[in-house]
Amino acid sequence: MFVAERLANLLDENRVSILARRFGIKKAKDNDSPATLFTAFLRRADEGALGRIVVEAVILLTASRGNSAQVLREAATVYKVDTDAIAVKVKQEFAAKEKAKEAKKSTSKPNMKTNKKAAE
Repeated sequence: MFVAERLANLLDENRVSILARRFGIKKAKDNDSPATLFTAFLRRADEGALGRIVVEAVILLTASRGNSAQVLREAATVYKVDTDAIAVKVKQEFAAKEKAKEAKKSTSKPNMKTNKKAAE
C-alpha cells in the first residue's frame, strides 16, 4: 500500500483519474477529488489489486515523462498484449458505431415528398 500511495502521489490528476476509472472508482459528489478517492481505495485494496495498481501507475508515470508511445509498446511487449488485435477490434467498433450513426441519420430525416402526399 505504501508504494502504491507514493506512486499515486507522483501522478498528475488526469492520470490518477485514469487509474480510478480502471478500478471502478466514481465520484459520489462533485467536490470529491480523484486523488482522495483513489487513496481511500488503496487503503482497502487487496494485494492483487495493489500489484496491478503499482504496475499501471509505473507505466503511466514513465509514459508521462518520456516517449509515451514507446513506453506503452514496451509494456505491451513485456505483458504479452496483442496490440494489433486490439487495434483491429477498436477499428471495427468505431466502424460499427459510425455505421449505426449513419443509419440513424438516414432514418431520422423526414422525406418531404412523402409528407406532402400524406397531407393531401
